[in-house]
Amino acid sequence: MAGVRKGTSILWALTTVLVLATAGGTAAPSNAIIVKSPNGQVTFTLWTDADGALRYSAALDGRPVVDASSAGIVVDGVNLGTAVLTTNVTRSSTNREYPTRGVHAIAHDRSNDARIDVIRRRSDMRFTIQVRAFDDGVAFRYLVPGAGSRTPDEATTFRLPDGSQVWSHDLHGHYESTYVRRVIADVPSGDWAAPPVTYKLPDERGYASITEAALRGYAGMALQADGNGGYRAVLAHAHPVSYPYALRYKPEDVQRLSIAAKVDGPIETPWRVILAGRDLNTLVNSDIIHNVSPAPDPAVFPQGQATSWIRPGRAVWRYLDGGENTYEGLKHFTDLAVQLGFEHHVVEGVWRNWSPEQLKAFVDYANARHVGIWLWKHSRELQQADARRAFFTQCRDLGVVGVKIDFLDHEAKEVVDYYEAILRDAAEFHLMVDFHGANKPTGEDRTWPNELTREGIYGFEHRNPGPWGPHDATVPFTRYLAGPADFTPVVFGDRRKETSWTHQIATAAVFTSPLLVYGGHPQNLLDNPAVEIIKSIPSVWDETIVLPGSEIGDVAALARRRGPYWFIAIVNGAQARTLRITPAFLNAGKYASLMARDDSDNAAAVRLERGTVQAKDSLTIELRSGGGFVARLVPHEAGS
Repeated sequence: MAGVRKGTSILWALTTVLVLATAGGTAAPSNAIIVKSPNGQVTFTLWTDADGALRYSAALDGRPVVDASSAGIVVDGVNLGTAVLTTNVTRSSTNREYPTRGVHAIAHDRSNDARIDVIRRRSDMRFTIQVRAFDDGVAFRYLVPGAGSRTPDEATTFRLPDGSQVWSHDLHGHYESTYVRRVIADVPSGDWAAPPVTYKLPDERGYASITEAALRGYAGMALQADGNGGYRAVLAHAHPVSYPYALRYKPEDVQRLSIAAKVDGPIETPWRVILAGRDLNTLVNSDIIHNVSPAPDPAVFPQGQATSWIRPGRAVWRYLDGGENTYEGLKHFTDLAVQLGFEHHVVEGVWRNWSPEQLKAFVDYANARHVGIWLWKHSRELQQADARRAFFTQCRDLGVVGVKIDFLDHEAKEVVDYYEAILRDAAEFHLMVDFHGANKPTGEDRTWPNELTREGIYGFEHRNPGPWGPHDATVPFTRYLAGPADFTPVVFGDRRKETSWTHQIATAAVFTSPLLVYGGHPQNLLDNPAVEIIKSIPSVWDETIVLPGSEIGDVAALARRRGPYWFIAIVNGAQARTLRITPAFLNAGKYASLMARDDSDNAAAVRLERGTVQAKDSLTIELRSGGGFVARLVPHEAGS
């Protein structure tokens, strides 16, 4: 932390920055407080209107990303964002780096920050708004001092610029639904949206996405449209109950979670995050969610992300694409994992039918072949701490490396607390975690690096009623902005619908998941003509670049690097197209290329090409409807 100015008065802030201020693209109010990003391109502006209500806006390049909107927190039924005065501003800055995992290897945490003290008129009720302005967006949260048990609620809104195009899905499937694209003016009042909600700014000015971060000890946030170009933040007790939760839990559970949760002691909300950038590459590479999340406890994770028992990798999984669901059949899946070079094997609930001796032998068999076993468990069975710790003890003693915990299906505070209890106890027993039936990630994998992935996405466990191509070209710029997702990609059978084999292979490189669980039968992966590429795709990346030509729902084209190896991976939407890519990201010299292209006559085929590529070359890539492309590029000095 550098550049701290404690006790800075509001008058000082106004006299130094007012001349540069903008709020919603117009001159800022006379009482505005402005926080600008280090490069000056992103601006957060806070002010009070004529009635003393807190208002804010966010801008990119001086033009609105979020128009004038309400800021505030409700405590015990009182909106603390009304009839207020701002009393003090403390400014500081942040500039640091730290290891991360997934999209890239090093996170950059660089921002200008402010703590704005607020007092309600004619009362002694005080709180603080903490703001951080990054070059790729802003984050803010509310801090309310005090003791005792109080009930917080939300008063924040987000008004989008007129003409914005929005991608969102409702809460019927919790966080497992398909995205709908609409102009913000066409989003009706009452329409629910599960964050992240991504939108394209008018006039080709860039992109933005709204979500939250550092969700701990608090209820999760969804968004509800006001029918007038905006959304209001709504906490989980007021969300419509999702179909999966109503299906699996009792009516009394539904009723209990519909009551706003109390918080003991000081109230510290999650961060409300607005990502913003001129292009999709900026959004995909944003570190804001992790930057505002707590770092891992060094007593639990002495090497942070690199703690020795945390091992990202690829996994086989018998569920979607056939295979014998028997003891011997699943042992064979372990053998196939060895042939693929995969590091993990996720086993669904059939393991509960085995004797303790069988289970021990099964895990020993896999460990002897350097394949880690993950065991599935229903979250309801682990709600009691004794039961949870007993299961984790069993896993540790068996040599199991990870657990897949399913069916949480809600983000009430009670459930959010449960996520953290699972991660804390799993860390004690050196177990990695994959959550299914889950909500959006909010930076938990920084605080608890034993969480490798979670579902919270409409993935291949579903049978999409529409085409997969547009969905696959949407989620890299919507759901995946929040963090890793367990889509269980790459299936070559009928479940892939209109998408090509090459599209399926490309999803393994486009979708981010440090535990990369393949949906396809491992024998089908081994039998595919592109098996050499499949076997070489890593589960974490050192660098990611969203390539020109990418557009939400139409096509997602990424270049990703792991060590000296580069991959170009493209998933196409509904319209056939031709892309021309110049791999200027390559270093000097020649790269040996292995490319998998669509077969124009047969979606269930792959055309392989070997050759040489340099940074100056132009690659012409023809994509069929629902098609794809994958290239592996290896510098000659690194070998092939």
